[in-house]
Amino acid sequence: MAFGVFLGVTLLLFVWATAAKCHHIPDEALQMECRDRYVRIAVDLSYTGPAPHFEAIDATGVYAITEQYAAQCGYTVSVRPQPGHVELRASYFSCHTDNKDDEVFTFNFNLIVTHEGEEDPYAFNKTCTPSLPWSPREVTCEANYMEVSVRSDVACPTGTKKDDWDVFVQTAYTSATSDWQVMFQREDEEPTPMTINDAHEQGYAFDLTDGRLVFRTPYGQLDSFSTEVNDVPVEVVHATLFSRQSWVVLMVDLVAACSMHEGSYDNSGYMMWVTPEALHPLVSGLHETQVNVGVSGELVEQAVAEERGYIVEKRNATVQISIPYNAEGGYRKSVVSGGLYEYYVFDLYLEQISDEDQVDTRLRFHRTLATPLLPCVVFTENRTVPEERTFTVYLGDVPEDVELAAVRLNGYECTVPFTDTSSHTITKVVHPNNIHGYTLKVPFDDPVVMQQFSKEDAAIQYSLDINYTLTVLPEKEPFYHLASVMALTDVSPPVFDAVCSESGISFKLDHRPFDYLWEISICSELLTSELAAQHGYIMSNDSQSLLLEVPLFSHGYEYKDVTLNGFFGTFEIAVQDHETSEVKSSTIKTCPFSTTELIMCSTDGMMTVVADLSLAIPSGGDPARVNLMDKYCGPKETDATRALFSFPLNTCESTIKLGKEYVTYENEIFFSKTLRALKNPADSSNDIDRVTVQCTYPLAGLFRLFSVYRFESDAAGVGRIVHSAHSTEAPPSMEPTTVYPTRRIPSRVSMRPDFYPPSQYIKVSSFLKNLPKKGARRSSQSRVHATTS
Repeated sequence: MAFGVFLGVTLLLFVWATAAKCHHIPDEALQMECRDRYVRIAVDLSYTGPAPHFEAIDATGVYAITEQYAAQCGYTVSVRPQPGHVELRASYFSCHTDNKDDEVFTFNFNLIVTHEGEEDPYAFNKTCTPSLPWSPREVTCEANYMEVSVRSDVACPTGTKKDDWDVFVQTAYTSATSDWQVMFQREDEEPTPMTINDAHEQGYAFDLTDGRLVFRTPYGQLDSFSTEVNDVPVEVVHATLFSRQSWVVLMVDLVAACSMHEGSYDNSGYMMWVTPEALHPLVSGLHETQVNVGVSGELVEQAVAEERGYIVEKRNATVQISIPYNAEGGYRKSVVSGGLYEYYVFDLYLEQISDEDQVDTRLRFHRTLATPLLPCVVFTENRTVPEERTFTVYLGDVPEDVELAAVRLNGYECTVPFTDTSSHTITKVVHPNNIHGYTLKVPFDDPVVMQQFSKEDAAIQYSLDINYTLTVLPEKEPFYHLASVMALTDVSPPVFDAVCSESGISFKLDHRPFDYLWEISICSELLTSELAAQHGYIMSNDSQSLLLEVPLFSHGYEYKDVTLNGFFGTFEIAVQDHETSEVKSSTIKTCPFSTTELIMCSTDGMMTVVADLSLAIPSGGDPARVNLMDKYCGPKETDATRALFSFPLNTCESTIKLGKEYVTYENEIFFSKTLRALKNPADSSNDIDRVTVQCTYPLAGLFRLFSVYRFESDAAGVGRIVHSAHSTEAPPSMEPTTVYPTRRIPSRVSMRPDFYPPSQYIKVSSFLKNLPKKGARRSSQSRVHATTS
């Protein structure tokens, strides 16, 4: 039978010459898949510009697939929001497809993409073989058209009421010609025959293949009608083809009916779609219906569907499909609309198999379900551990198409990624469910962090206002997420940095906003500019830091491990509470020093002396042969020119000179006169340097003055080493009232080497004016005064 252009056998396709000029589509950008009843082509060229469009190619030419042409010829084109992504579904019975015996279908297409105002064509082709045998009757409810195909030998009346059918038969009999005509049945309307050409002009398509009759119509045609079946909107097109062949009138009844339910979204997170079990209200003899569901044109097994959360229910003669909005296979997109939102698109694919009047019918639905705009909640979580003194803030549930572009910290702009020189860091955290997050770390001491002392909490409050700038890809549309974090830490006393030098110790303190809570003291005396000047400290103090240089032998030093090679000097700076004066912390620095001579007078009555004896012994003399006034009191250590003595003040035949306010202990280091004469008889004792050592203490600070076994003083004594042949200084101008020779200690008695830190050496000429007045008390903390020649 002849259907003219639309009902003839489709000619073989070939690629037009223009296709040879087309570009090749990269393999990674093109997907071509043969499905049960159509071919799917997806192209992702990742470009920005006007939406691309397709062209169909056959032996007769190249045809642009416009919106109207697609619905009439069996094409469905969808463009996803991401630029350059476009999909085409082409029915096996589409207009320009090469069909061989309803078994082999060949497609040729161009994709036209506009770059900088010029069109670039991309060519591709695909050959498909259906994976399932054809059912006697198949209906496809596509997004933009309905298509029904029936086997030629079963194209009989389909459930039409007898009275209506009689009207059709009568009309067909009276108006039938040898050319095929079509009548569309609408309720309560007289059918009007029209030619196939006229039907084509109105957008209908009819085709006769090797064994099937195909009818296709866009939605919303004048001859279609809408009805409700079990409260579900349904669109129906009922067409009857007829032709007179001699005395026989041939009639083919075709019905296409599709659910027009738009889908809905509920608060439980499901998208729902409903279709009646029997779509056509006039269909009779409907038996049990089998339903299969899938996504993007691919059905899945029931177990897989259940695992993905699909729910298929039959209720009140309808089939209800519920799909989680974030189920696998869906498409998600973020948008900015006064805030961050998201929506989900799900290409539902439903197959419904039923038996209508003992004829198997396979019905397929392609429906795009979309959620409304849903709030996309990006959250921040404060994971800060105050003991680590670092803010740790997690920004979570960031969608995969959103990225972090910048972070503003207390108004300070930081682009992402941070520079290597920055003390704060940000790390991306990827999760398996297509979301990610960012971990921000900012030390409490970072300049961008705000610090404030909280009297109520007795702690330092650290605060950080964070403004995250995130952008939605690929549009790069920005939105902002704000967060504020705060942490409390106990107030810690300041700590000095200390550095040793040859001449003393330097202390540095970087100021903090809350340092006013503390006071700095040295030997229980508050550190002030006056105190620094009094003791010879060099102090500078500005808004940034405090620098204190403490010269060796200044007030406050303690000394230990004295040898001829050197000694260790220790200086301590204490930090005390501003209100209670309680010492909360201290910085103690010990440094090695060296000197030619020194003398230390401790509070427990020990004199430690390193003396240069180069002029006190004859040439070639051995310093090890020197001694104090008591010949049994020899040096503890000697070298070529020096000797180290350490002995109690009231031993070794020391003399005591007692004045009104001070007491002086004195001894002498000398070389044996006998040995001196033996070494060099020409030497005279008057030509040899006399080395006198003295320790002077204020009487007001002494507890035990003449005890043989114990000596106690509030303050360390002032020591002097006097070389009689070279010293120009007069002895202390104290008038002693009594001179006491001290007991001689046998050599078997051990001389204690213990001593305590010295104070600054003060020359004799300035000694009296620097001594404290009578009755003044100093701290009981141990001190020793030292001097060098």
